[in-house]
Amino acid sequence: MQYSIIQKSRLEGGLRLDAEFYHPEKLEAMEKLSKFGISTIAENFRNVKETFNPLRHKLATTPARVFDLSDVSSFLLEAGAKVEKADEVGSTKKIIRQNDVLISRLRPYLKEVSFVGFNEVQKLASTEFVVLRKKKDSKFPPQALFAFLTTDEVQNILFWSQGGTEHPRFSENLLMGLKLPKTSEKMAESIVDDVNGTYKNYLISQNLYSQAEDLLLEELGLKDKDFEIKDDLAYIVNLSEIKSNHRADAEYFQPKYENIMSLIRANGGTMLGDLATMKKGIEPGSEVYQDEGKLFIRVSSLSKNGLEDKDQKYLSDELYQKLKKNYEPKVGEILLTKDATPGTAYVVKEPIEGIVSSGILRLKLKNEKVENEYLALCLNSVIGQTQAERDGGGSIITHWRPEQIKNVLIPILPKPTQQKIADLVQKSHEARSKAKQLLEQAKYKVEQLIESKK
Repeated sequence: MQYSIIQKSRLEGGLRLDAEFYHPEKLEAMEKLSKFGISTIAENFRNVKETFNPLRHKLATTPARVFDLSDVSSFLLEAGAKVEKADEVGSTKKIIRQNDVLISRLRPYLKEVSFVGFNEVQKLASTEFVVLRKKKDSKFPPQALFAFLTTDEVQNILFWSQGGTEHPRFSENLLMGLKLPKTSEKMAESIVDDVNGTYKNYLISQNLYSQAEDLLLEELGLKDKDFEIKDDLAYIVNLSEIKSNHRADAEYFQPKYENIMSLIRANGGTMLGDLATMKKGIEPGSEVYQDEGKLFIRVSSLSKNGLEDKDQKYLSDELYQKLKKNYEPKVGEILLTKDATPGTAYVVKEPIEGIVSSGILRLKLKNEKVENEYLALCLNSVIGQTQAERDGGGSIITHWRPEQIKNVLIPILPKPTQQKIADLVQKSHEARSKAKQLLEQAKYKVEQLIESKK
């Protein structure tokens, strides 16, 4: 049992009486911080002039990028949705600018932090982001603010400060009142260099991965100017096809799927079950989940770039020891999601002390016909995604059955081409790893400043 003893005068003016708000981890973290508040160096942008309403406004540039909470990845923004017209934006969005710091305030992305390090197109973000912008007279760099918000101390404070409602959020006033550590000009510059280096390597990683994907699609003819992946409004299907596929939903027979499949077949299309063995993970039950221990790798914590620390769950060491022989992933295996968001693949690059959930398959290559990074890229690309979309359609929660996955067709390009693609993907992962290393370096420097003020 954990408990805190709080004086009545400290109960946030009587506004909060829930025990979680005064969790010991939160109180301990707040005691470490100095008297230099976020509100003194940054503004929380709520100004109506900084919002984009698709009913009243036009895009300043074409195209624009629209970022939702799900676009937060590794403390940086992913590509975001590309929109051409104002009416494609959807609901009202916040306008974000270079060097803004964004923090999400709604589960499951609660307290995820992003740094806007680019300035090439107009950028719009969900109103569920808090947008912090450096005040003109402030000497505290936004990169240091970004690093501060990623520290364990701040993350714990925000986690234990979320409201006890159906859609919990932390208080924006509490966020703005968080106290920043004082830093020398030299240390601030060092943190800025680390964060800028993080962003630079992150962009390099994205570019390399895009090159690998483009090379794959070009080899298959999927980037030809005359080839389009689009839905048809009407088409004719033979009864024999309905019977043989055991499907009667119109979406399954969209001509776009057969168009892609014909290109795959023309390039040595081979069933995934002939290329790799498959083992399903296990679901031990949510009642055994812990806040620390050995990793329990679920669909929500797996991306094409590796494991993400989003709402991560853990298992006891005792349970891990019982399950690891049959359910722990090995280096070189491909982890492939089959439920909820099917078709996400990642090659395990280093030993993992953890157990794979039942929503994930472990793929192990049977022979050297394909490179594992090449195979994972195929699954993550339009090749795998369209087959997952076709097979998993017709249900509220998507399930991609193992027998369907075994029949997924993979193009077998010449080995030198596969190797070139795999090398680009590997370099992409190396750049992303360097980005994470620099980010951890920046966080460590800020945490040291926090600890020095205890």
